[in-house]
Amino acid sequence: MAFPKLFVREKATQNHFDRDRIAGYNHYLARLISLQTNLHNQESELSKVDSQQRVLSGMRPTGRLHLGHMHGVLNNWVKLQHEYECFFFVADWHALTTHHDHSLSLDQHVLDMVIDWLAVGVNPGSAALFVQSRVPEHAELHLLLSMITPLGWLERVPSYKDQQDKLQEKDLATYGFLGYPLLQAADILIYRAGYVPVGADQVAHVELTRETARRFNHIYGREPGFEENATAAIKKMGKKAAKQYSNLRTAYQEQGDHEALEKAKALLKEQQNISIGDSERLFGYLEGGGKMILAEPQALLTKSAKMPGLDGQKMSKSYDNTITLREPLDQVEKKISRMPTDPARVRLRDPGDPEKCPVWQLHQTYSSADTKQWVVDGCTSAGIGCLECKKPISDAIIAELEPIQKEAAQYEKDPDIVRSIIAEGCETAREAAKETLQDVRDAMGLGRW
Repeated sequence: MAFPKLFVREKATQNHFDRDRIAGYNHYLARLISLQTNLHNQESELSKVDSQQRVLSGMRPTGRLHLGHMHGVLNNWVKLQHEYECFFFVADWHALTTHHDHSLSLDQHVLDMVIDWLAVGVNPGSAALFVQSRVPEHAELHLLLSMITPLGWLERVPSYKDQQDKLQEKDLATYGFLGYPLLQAADILIYRAGYVPVGADQVAHVELTRETARRFNHIYGREPGFEENATAAIKKMGKKAAKQYSNLRTAYQEQGDHEALEKAKALLKEQQNISIGDSERLFGYLEGGGKMILAEPQALLTKSAKMPGLDGQKMSKSYDNTITLREPLDQVEKKISRMPTDPARVRLRDPGDPEKCPVWQLHQTYSSADTKQWVVDGCTSAGIGCLECKKPISDAIIAELEPIQKEAAQYEKDPDIVRSIIAEGCETAREAAKETLQDVRDAMGLGRW
């Protein structure tokens, strides 16, 4: 990159006005060089961002976590952190959308939740762990996206009506509650995350995020001279790659060949000699749109792991049917022993049906095939009693929780370690978020100020 030379005059006869003017000019040029260097470095860094290798997931801070959280979310996080670049965050702003009148306990809830993350095996060396409200770029992107998001998109999100029906005792007639799916979209898009691990009930939120990114790119990706810039970028790929890209683009746009589209995208990812700006242009040029500023994420569907509670319903704090990860181990055994069973088993000699027993649901998660067969045979023939049936479950849960609780105890003794981990994760997250937000500002004409 060529920089302007500093204007230096050595004449001893120059007056004070000249010296001041030249000093000011030199200062201006030095500042310009600094800005150009930063922009160049920023583009170099952005070119290393592969959205298909980034995962983002978050959790509302509700305090100490239970077995449902571990089997439904955290075990998957532990796996993903070794396969992708992961950003895991505490969604404290999202908690305010439904619990704005109970915010004083948020700080402790955040600490308790992150302790449980760490105790289960979420590794701050493999993933960035941060708090949403400590990264203000989320809020700014949310605001900017709100300028282009149709109101109807938010009103049709399935969970909007569902939550209003389920939480009728809450005051949900707020702008924050209506807009929380768009805040979720901003959470994802600010990191250019390619994948978002969700259950089937959350796919609609990811689709809203994709629609939002697509709309933003359509409105703001059409920079002046887009076609000319895209054509110039193709030439930079080299003769062979440029021809291949052009042929694949033609096959997709003229024949609707989706396989050609995927091949062209793969070809672009392999290019080492084009900038991130050119890469974004060519991704957009493929589909006839504009420059791709915000990446469209994919839903990473997780295996359904509905953890039954102590009453057979889904394990949830609102049902008061949980076993927390830091539950005293003697209480675990007591809670399991008090679980309801098949109503048909009034007496020990009465045969039962495992499918009608909440305990059987826990066997599906914790027991081996041999143990499950033992339960079926013993229950249907009245060969075993209900307490005997429950014993393998309580033993398995205690064995699972013992090492977790030992880890958690270390963090409980020194919560400053947890705060340091969060602070470091917030710094990592902000660095990534600032890069995306600067691109958004530039595209919207807000980058000069």
